[in-house]
Amino acid sequence: MRIVVYDQSGTKVEIGNVSDKTLMSAIRSAGLNITAQCGGCASCATCHVYVEDDWNRKLEPVSDIEDAMLDVAEERRENSRLSCQVKLSDELDGLTVRLAPGSGF
Repeated sequence: MRIVVYDQSGTKVEIGNVSDKTLMSAIRSAGLNITAQCGGCASCATCHVYVEDDWNRKLEPVSDIEDAMLDVAEERRENSRLSCQVKLSDELDGLTVRLAPGSGF
């Protein structure tokens, strides 16, 4: 599968042959600027991304824990997600996201 990520400066990066289980892991494996401080436990908001609208309906709903963490995220939007909580699957081939402000180190 592949994903498309726009970094904090708007640069488009296509990541191919993704085998990671979560979006956060794929972004980190690609060496992009994402802090992901808690390592995927949904206990921080430093892996915050904006999911392109066409993809939002294909994702599992936001859990209560993720929703609470997004409340402390910088510049939360309707399409905000914690990338550690987005499980990757073949149905998400081509998933497009933007790294949110405050997600980089």
